[in-house]
This record gives sequence, C-alpha cells and structure tokens, in this order.
Amino acid sequence: MEFFHGVNVDWLGKKWYFLAFSMIFSVAGIISMAWHWQQIGSPVPLSVDFRGGTQVQLQFVQAPDTTSIRKATEAAGIRDARIQNYDVPQNHEVLISLPEQSNEAALDTGRQQIVDALHSHYDNAFTVRNVQVVGPTVGKQLERQAGLATLYSMLGMLIYLWFRFQLIYGVAAVVACFHDTLITVGAFALTGQEISLTVIAAILTLVGYSMNDTIVVFDRIRENLRLSRREPLSEVVNRSINQTLSRTVLTSGLTFLTVLSLYIFGGEVLKGFSFALVVGILIGTYSSIAVAAPMLVAYQEWRASSGKATSLPAAKRAKV
Repeated sequence: MEFFHGVNVDWLGKKWYFLAFSMIFSVAGIISMAWHWQQIGSPVPLSVDFRGGTQVQLQFVQAPDTTSIRKATEAAGIRDARIQNYDVPQNHEVLISLPEQSNEAALDTGRQQIVDALHSHYDNAFTVRNVQVVGPTVGKQLERQAGLATLYSMLGMLIYLWFRFQLIYGVAAVVACFHDTLITVGAFALTGQEISLTVIAAILTLVGYSMNDTIVVFDRIRENLRLSRREPLSEVVNRSINQTLSRTVLTSGLTFLTVLSLYIFGGEVLKGFSFALVVGILIGTYSSIAVAAPMLVAYQEWRASSGKATSLPAAKRAKV
C-alpha cells in the first residue's frame, strides 16, 4: 500500500530548518532540566519509584479540597507532603506523597499517619485506593539501573549497525536516538510530569522504534547506492527517504493514533507512559529523516573536504 507516488522532496535542502527545530526543543528541554535540578536536585520530577518515599492514593465521597487536606496533614505534624488532584475530577481522587525518609521503617508508618490525620482533621469520607512505599536505597538503585538500561540499549544498537552497515551508520542512528531521548525527557521537564518506571519502559520502546525506522531508511540508501554508484550521495539519500515515505507515514501514523488514544482515554495511571510514546514516536519518525540521514551526507562531505573520501557500502547483489 502506497500513499505517495512520485514524491520528490528535497529533504537535505531543508537540513538547516531541521537543525533549528532540533536545537530549539533540545535547548528548551536542557534549560528546563537545569531549572528543575536547581529546584529539586533532579533534572526532571521523579516518581516515588526513584526518589523514594510514601505515596497514598485516596478517593473521597465528595469533591476533595486540597487546601483543607494540607491543613489537616500539617495539623497532625506531617510536613512537606505533596498533595495533588489525581485523574479526572469526577473520581474525587487525591495523591498524597511524603518525602524520602532517612530510614525505611519511617516509610511504613507514612500511610497510617496520613489516614489518621484525615480522620482527625478533615470531614469527608474516603477510601485508600493504592499505597506505594519505596525506600531511599531502592529508589537510587532503580534510578541508576534505568539510566544504564537506556545506555546499554543504545550501545547495543551501535554495535549491531556497525556490523550490519558501517560504523558511521551506527553513530548516526545512535545520535538520532539520543536526540529523541533528550527531547522526550525535556518534554517531561517542560510540562512538569513525573518520570516513573513505566516511562522508562516507554523511552526504551521508542529507542527501538526510532532505530527500526532509521534502519529502513539506511537499508534503502544502501540498496540505491548499488544501483546508482555515480549519483551524488545527497540525491541518493533524498530518493531513499522519498521511497520509504509511504511506509513511514503508514506505520508511524497508525502507531501514533493508537498511543494518542491511550493518552486521551487511558487515565492517569497510563498518562506518563502514553505521553512519552506520543512525543517519542513523533520525534523518532522525524529524526530518521532529519537527523540520521543528513549525518551520513555530512560525514561524507567532511571526508571529501579532508581528502579522505570513501564511498558508503552498497548492498550486495542477490544470488540467483
């Protein structure tokens, strides 16, 4: 199935516009992460999975008043509690988070402290829907392991593409994935949303998704290099992107509609996960065209200017 026939877009001719777009969102994300680091000691807001602490989800019979709830917790001696409305207003749910404690025994008492405080100082019946308790040691370990998982996934992709194509292909693909991850994490910093373990799973998913889309473009470039050895590389790359455009729009478009529906209708529990996928799929599809492919051309142009020009590897002829 092909949506576009005879497409002839000069993608590389628009590389400076792509560069400006990427720089704007990357720098905005970095500035936001720097601001969060100064405010909370972390580049992005972290969920209880990483920062450690006690998180209690409550559902009230009537619409809750977060100001009165805060007064109730403070009257009971609970300081620095983070209180926020949860999910849609019709559900009357509130999320109360207690900060990380120096010892894990104190974390276990946090739930009961919150329940006792509301029973004593807040006149609105409620039920406890969910409780999460994560010690400071476990939270730090999870944070470290999440970072390593993302790093190892990119390293594995680099090695795979190095052997399948050439090192520059792997470098270009990994730079594109790093670009996608930076902008996605920056989007969380800009919107103030927390990063949890499910968000890390979404980021790893989009790394693989972006890499797959990039490999499709690279494979077509390699095939066209075999058919058009005397043609300038920029023209081969443009034609390869145009030839895979229908496939990109079809697969990315359908996946995007799915995760967008998940973001809109999936509820608060899946909000972070689906938000990461919505942003990641858009940026991942964009980077395959606007970041990874232009890097191949830029690399070859640099080698040519240095007197070290070598042709990129072409696909081998199929054996009959």
